[in-house]
Amino acid sequence: MKSQEENEMSFWGHLEVLRWALIRVAVALVVLVVATFVAMPYIFDKFILGPTSSDFFLYRMFASVGGRLPFLPDFGDSTFSVDIININVASQFMTHVSTSFWLALVLVFPYLIYQIWKFVRPALFPQEVRNMRTAFLLGTGMFYVGCAVGYCIVFPFTFRFLVEYQLSASVVNQISLNSYINTFLIMVFIMGAVFELPLLAWILSKLGLVDKDMLKKYRKYAVVVLLVLAAVITPTGDPFTLSLVFIPLYLLYELSIALVGRRPDQGQEQENE
Repeated sequence: MKSQEENEMSFWGHLEVLRWALIRVAVALVVLVVATFVAMPYIFDKFILGPTSSDFFLYRMFASVGGRLPFLPDFGDSTFSVDIININVASQFMTHVSTSFWLALVLVFPYLIYQIWKFVRPALFPQEVRNMRTAFLLGTGMFYVGCAVGYCIVFPFTFRFLVEYQLSASVVNQISLNSYINTFLIMVFIMGAVFELPLLAWILSKLGLVDKDMLKKYRKYAVVVLLVLAAVITPTGDPFTLSLVFIPLYLLYELSIALVGRRPDQGQEQENE
């Protein structure tokens, strides 16, 4: 009976620790939402709306080398500029709030991971601690790298292609605020999720669902799938842009093979010791 009471107290104690961890994350999120809301006009003009102007760093970089490398997309048009229009009364305010929230969520992500780590660490064995630390660090780092690739490469190429594409000269492209923001967030977060592929493969290998030989065996099929995925993400049609997206995706697959292949060997060595 005493043992049951101790276990019950231990259970409620864990719930209390979890509750305070969630409160700390919520407070941090609220603070970041307020901070990003205040800074959003500057962030919006300089960061989010950057790809709508020819001054965007990627466009300037390719414009400077495009003349010497004819296979690159033509970004030499210095007059390129897209005006984003608003067609709903509340859209600007709602976009201000929602964009502040999503940016704050991205910024609070490492702190959320840290709080989860603090909560689960006491219940883990030393080997599990090392595995979880690797998973948290790899997952967080690769998510940010993926978001950066989405913002710096994938979205600008895709946006510029789509906004300059014309079915007919009689049709004028007018990009609404909601359309722009939705496309921006979807592409950035999709790339962040795609870059979690090595972490997913590593977790599946720990569960015994995949191994190095399996990933090597299906490499040629994975190449085809990744090419299709790259073509869907970047519908520009030119080989350079396709390669620019495909190469990181393929490197992610190779990194997955390396991670999956390395962990079992380490586990066997530790068992032998």
